[in-house]
Amino acid sequence: MSERTKKGSGGEGTGAESAPVHHDDHHHEASFWRTYVFSTDHKVIGIQYGVTALLFLLFGFTLMMLMRWQLAYPGQAFPLQWLADLLGPDRMPDGIMLPEFYNQLGAMHGTIMVFLGVVPLAVGAFGNYVMPLQIGAPDMAFPKLNMASYWVYFAGGVTMLVSFFVPGGAANSGWTSYAPLSVIATTGQTVWLLGMVLLITSSLLGSVNFIVTIIQLRAEGLTFMRLPFFVWAQFVTSFLLLLAFPPLEAAGVLQLMDRLAGTSFFLPSGLVVSGVPLDVAGGGSPLLWQHLFWFLAHPEVYVLILPAMGIVAEVIANNTRKPLWGYKSIVYATVFLGFMSFIVWAHHMFLTGMGTTISTFFQTTTMIISVPSIVILTALLLSLWGGSIRFNTPMLFALSFLPMFGIGGLTGLPLGLAPPDIHLHDTYYVIGHFHYVVAPGTLMALFAGVYYWYPKVTGRTMNESLGKIHFWGSFIFLNGVFMPMFIQGLAGVSRRLYDGGQIYAHAQEVLYLNEVMSVSSWLLGLAQIPFIINFFMSVRKGKKAEANHWQATTLDWSATTSPPLAHGNFETVPHVHRGPYEYSVPGAKRDFLPQDQRAEA
Repeated sequence: MSERTKKGSGGEGTGAESAPVHHDDHHHEASFWRTYVFSTDHKVIGIQYGVTALLFLLFGFTLMMLMRWQLAYPGQAFPLQWLADLLGPDRMPDGIMLPEFYNQLGAMHGTIMVFLGVVPLAVGAFGNYVMPLQIGAPDMAFPKLNMASYWVYFAGGVTMLVSFFVPGGAANSGWTSYAPLSVIATTGQTVWLLGMVLLITSSLLGSVNFIVTIIQLRAEGLTFMRLPFFVWAQFVTSFLLLLAFPPLEAAGVLQLMDRLAGTSFFLPSGLVVSGVPLDVAGGGSPLLWQHLFWFLAHPEVYVLILPAMGIVAEVIANNTRKPLWGYKSIVYATVFLGFMSFIVWAHHMFLTGMGTTISTFFQTTTMIISVPSIVILTALLLSLWGGSIRFNTPMLFALSFLPMFGIGGLTGLPLGLAPPDIHLHDTYYVIGHFHYVVAPGTLMALFAGVYYWYPKVTGRTMNESLGKIHFWGSFIFLNGVFMPMFIQGLAGVSRRLYDGGQIYAHAQEVLYLNEVMSVSSWLLGLAQIPFIINFFMSVRKGKKAEANHWQATTLDWSATTSPPLAHGNFETVPHVHRGPYEYSVPGAKRDFLPQDQRAEA
């Protein structure tokens, strides 16, 4: 038995059963750089991930707002002349956006929002900060590896941004970087690939750390079936990252070889570019890139969704004051979901002519993978039944996740079947479906997490009035942006069109929706201003929070101060006696029983 386990197994009484943590009394004061910049403390690294990811989300959102101007008013001069001048005549001559720049915005918007925004916020920020606290760990298993994962991510993000300044501009082959177009694209594509290799390396370093930490550093008494669902979500997500990202990293290196070393992994023979035969060896397969990319990119969807589900579960259990309905069923569903996510990737490729037999296989697995998602969503909905619901800001965001994710999932079913996918593939219907999963869905859950754990991170609460203004503005305008996309997609309007579909005769009746969606996107941007003000103002002027501000049962709230201690997190090593959601237990003095306390008389 380890020294830490021995300390955690003693103690009597009705309070928290624990023993003092003996921190080093002789450790010297760390410098500013080691404390706040190159820190190995998982909490500081989580904050670094969170602030960086929020900034990237804001930047990626800004790119989308530029695109929405072009879609709403194609060929018209941009109204902010200073911005057009800043972007330069090679991107916006006379204030009019060039198609090449529009393609760059589209590719970089998708890349930044997914790989630099949502995933680092969901896993890097919330996972790093909250998970060790919830399992009673003093830190991550490999603190220096944890620091390295952040700085490699930061380097990857800077590399992506630098690509805007290279000759020819940023990557312009979509966030999927499909070959052979991406292999013959401008220099920005090379920089994009270098950035992706760094981002993937960061995720691999982090995922190994998460898995080892959850398996090895759980507090005494914290069995797997006593883990908070948030920890289970991060655990399965880490396996997805660990197993799905290496194929894409290999693919990225191979595409770099095609671009820089004259190989032909993804270049077929006989390519003709602008009427001139391409002088390459050939023999490669563009479809090989698609297989390698989607083998990562479909599990990636669940890398976005599972941490969001974990956050929503924590917030719902806390604000209904009752246990999660079907805890074991959603744990098993999450594990099954993770396994199934590896054998559905080719439903993105029905139109590549892979044959009816293999198409049938991927249709079947796609329908099967919807089952565990429904199990989790149903369990969260049933958890609301009979609850004494507190409608605070985190709860509003968590509740909105349920119908938004439901819409995203239901609209995905036709795309998982080959016959309707023939009509819907590469239309705005696909954009609407995917964004309902990751924007009104996942982002609402992430905002719930920000509001929920903000008191734990800062020791102060965010303003509820500003929070509710932020919620209603975001909820209304997010739907204003994405709901019309289903109508345009069903009308057959293709995605990635520089003019928003003006050249299509069959799109004329739905073109007015482009302006509706664009105005909604700009109003959505305005709706984030209360959040930004609230986020920074509350650090200094927010009301001071109690250690267990939400009267929660999990160790992150019941066994730590707010904010947690800098070295080791806990004043005393926690010992766990029960499951994570013991709310409203009959006969108890209070309506919550923390995991680290003995049962009350």
